[in-house]
Amino acid sequence: MTAPFLSALARIRPSARTPALARHLWQQVARRSHTAWVAARRAWRRSLQLRIVTITLVVSAALVGAFGYVVAQGITNGMLDSKVERSQQDAERGATAIAQQLQAFSQPNDPDLANTLTDVLRDLSTPRQSGGVVTAVRGSGVTLKTYPQNLIVSSAITADLRRSVTSGRQAHQIVTADIGGGAKPYLVYGTPVVTRLGPLEFYQFFPLTDEVSMANKVTTTVAATGAALVLLLAVVAALVTRLVVLPVRVAARTAQRLSAGLLDQRMVVRGEDDLALLAASFNQMAENLQRQIVRLEDMSRLQRRFTSDVSHELRTPLTTVRMAADLLFARREEFDAATTRSVELLQAELDRFEALLTDLLEISRFDAGFAVLDAEPTDLVQVVQRVVARFATLADRAGVELRVRVPPTPVIAEVDARRVERVLRNLIGNAIEHAEAKPVDIALGASDSAVAVTVRDHGVGLRAGEEKLVFNRFWRADPSRARQTGGTGLGLSISLEDARLHGGWLEAWGAPHQGAQFRLTLPVRAGERLTSSPLRLVPLDAYLDVSPLEVRPRQAIEAAPVPEPGPTPHAPGDAAPGDRVPAQREVPDQATPTRSEVRT
Repeated sequence: MTAPFLSALARIRPSARTPALARHLWQQVARRSHTAWVAARRAWRRSLQLRIVTITLVVSAALVGAFGYVVAQGITNGMLDSKVERSQQDAERGATAIAQQLQAFSQPNDPDLANTLTDVLRDLSTPRQSGGVVTAVRGSGVTLKTYPQNLIVSSAITADLRRSVTSGRQAHQIVTADIGGGAKPYLVYGTPVVTRLGPLEFYQFFPLTDEVSMANKVTTTVAATGAALVLLLAVVAALVTRLVVLPVRVAARTAQRLSAGLLDQRMVVRGEDDLALLAASFNQMAENLQRQIVRLEDMSRLQRRFTSDVSHELRTPLTTVRMAADLLFARREEFDAATTRSVELLQAELDRFEALLTDLLEISRFDAGFAVLDAEPTDLVQVVQRVVARFATLADRAGVELRVRVPPTPVIAEVDARRVERVLRNLIGNAIEHAEAKPVDIALGASDSAVAVTVRDHGVGLRAGEEKLVFNRFWRADPSRARQTGGTGLGLSISLEDARLHGGWLEAWGAPHQGAQFRLTLPVRAGERLTSSPLRLVPLDAYLDVSPLEVRPRQAIEAAPVPEPGPTPHAPGDAAPGDRVPAQREVPDQATPTRSEVRT
């Protein structure tokens, strides 16, 4: 509740008639309150010690507060019960004394009655050590008399108390009244007195000033003791927590250094307790990791060097074989049919072998970290059109229609044109390979911060989980399927590395019998961080063939206009609004589209 309240407080704007100083102060208070809340929430989430100390403080404060309240109430009730018991005894003695002194009187108008009552009340009020007890008598035919005289005690005698006394019962009440000398708390005790004059009411007013003062002292002492105890518990919790949290923090810092590549970092082992065992185990784990990492780095270095050396060494015999093959291929018409076919096969396989060797060299450069981005402002419309024109002949031979949708104006971005062309060649060639004589859609979109190219085929598609494997080296969805484009199996892996080198994303989506779509997203300016893509990853027509609730014919759906793709402000790993299945449509499990996003 606090965070929304502070956010709403920060958004409140005073009216224009409010003085400028008041508006400024209001804005400052709202801003600082929100800043303080954000800082406190961040500290609470990040500090284990703060959480433990705070929880200990709150719980101990609640327990000590409850215990202190019980103790203070017990002491106060004990003093009050003791006061009531003594007052009852005094009231009974006073009632007996009044009854004995008034035995000689039978008429209320006796002239000596007033003096006798005054003397009796004075005798009952004399012990000042009782706290200055005030006495009063009233009854039928007897006016209210008090001692000390001229005190106004009527306000202290409530109707309930008098009703109880007149009915012949003893009763008492605690009231705060001003009977002379200021308002004070009193214990008023009423006792019925039976005389020859008739029933009388005898009241004693016992001041509770000393008891209230003692109760306040007890409460103050208990509160001060409880506060000191709570603070002491907080300090103890902080010290104990620090003993546990400090090694954890050291372990976290050491782990961060290890993850940063400082493999020689270790924790200091002190003592033989559980924390020392944790430090020793952590150090042992770090040593094992360092040994394994060094071993893997050596193996990887040897593998990269072997791949690079083999690739370079193969260049010389490949050049010799290429020269001989070109010579044979140029004179293939002079050979018989079988030899001519053999020469053509030799030429084709040499082309594929040379492409594979080039890809291996490129992969080795990526693995060695020697790949360099040569970015410059480039019109991606021309790049897309150039790559599509290159595949026109192959697409015609495969019976695939290439449908291109690009903006009418140039789309300029800081990219390495050679690498982007290579990515598009791999994506379009892969789409033609798996299109099964169905159209392939290529779209280019742009926003203020990113550009994207999607390549969609309508072929066999990808099964669930395969979109995570398409970027693996030499991976094929169907190993028995013959390649039409002469690919090497490294194209998508190299494309992924090219996208990473640009700081972009290369993502894949696919569903069985619905085809697949690849999306390349690059920042407009080199070095900037991507936050969204201007094109959808999951196409809008992804569910037309699988929805059991679709009642319109497919021809009508295909003829319906498809809206232009717009910006989808989502981070990698989150589906864009257009990537989700509409709520009113049911999609079978076997046809549920899947996606894979490769972050850089």
